[in-house]
This record gives sequence, structure tokens and C-alpha cells, in this order.
Amino acid sequence: MLAAVLLCWLQAWTPAAAASASAAESGSRPSLTLERSDSSLLLSVQLKFELPVVVEDALYKGIPIYFVAQSELLRERWYWTSKTIATAQRRMRLAYHPLTRRWRLTIGAADMNETTQGLTLGQSFESLDDAMAVVRRISRWKIAEVQDLPSGNKYLVDFSFELDTSQLPRPLQIGTLGQSDWMIELRQSQPLDLERVK
Repeated sequence: MLAAVLLCWLQAWTPAAAASASAAESGSRPSLTLERSDSSLLLSVQLKFELPVVVEDALYKGIPIYFVAQSELLRERWYWTSKTIATAQRRMRLAYHPLTRRWRLTIGAADMNETTQGLTLGQSFESLDDAMAVVRRISRWKIAEVQDLPSGNKYLVDFSFELDTSQLPRPLQIGTLGQSDWMIELRQSQPLDLERVK
């Protein structure tokens, strides 16, 4: 029954999806800031993108939306491909609760479908704008240990942020295939100079 409802809903979305601009097109490159704190390398990110209409509709109908932010620290090598030194991932689950009319944002490093460890922060908001302001701003995120980064090497930080459609209900996953409105994907790379990062 749920599958049938979702499929009918997807069909009703088609005209709106065609008319709406994709988030990847409307967004701009993330702004990255690197800093050191004691023995850690920290990354702060400012994201600029808007939620497509179809994604907002899904949220208001009670379907949680998942975002994934990932940082990859690479050591550049002239004689071979770059070597991955450290990888960090942050998952965000945004959900609307119609009964309370409040938004819930959960941020962690584990799969949000698992009941195990990794959930680090849960916040409630009065509005979608307030919740998205937190989604778009990542502050002082630990992405590596400085001791793992010998001086004298060239490093590069690759950052990506995307909407994780694999976490959507199965019928909705099928309906989003090829739909640009469900493709929120932002990427940015930045060289890392350990001597200048403070």
C-alpha cells in the first residue's frame, strides 16, 4: 500500500520536477577553511545551495532526508597517484514532525539507520530555514591528526557534500533515478600548507 502511494506521488511530482532548477546548478563551490588545534587538523565549510521543491515536499510529507559530507586528505606524489592519508565522513538526517511542527536534525559519523554508535548531535528547530542554516555550516570538523602529516610533503584536501538518495524509501529511490532535482552534489579541493595553517 505504501509503495503504491509513493509511486502515485512520484507521478504527480513530474511536472514540478521538470520546472524546478537542480540544486547542483544553483549551488556554488563550498568555501573551505583549514586550521590546527593542538594535534588535530580542523576543517570549516560554508555551503551555498537551495533545496529543490521536490525535496522540500518530501520533507513536509514526513520523509527524512539524508546528507553526507566527506573529507579526504591526500598526499600528492609526482611519480604516482595521490595517496589517501585520512578520510572523515559526517552524516546528517533531517526530518519534519507534523504533529509538533518542528524539525529534527541529527548529525553523526555512523549510518543513521544503525542504532549503534556514532550519533553525536541532535537538535530541534522551529523552521526549515533554521535547520538548513546548520546543515550548510560545518565548523571545526576534525579530519586528521597532524602527527600523521610529515612536513615536506604536498597535501590536498578533497571535500564533497551530497544528498544520499540510497537512504530514501525504496519506491522513492526508484523514482529519483535520472531526476536532476534530487542531485545535490557540491565539491571543492584545497591545497594544504602545514606551515601556514594555524
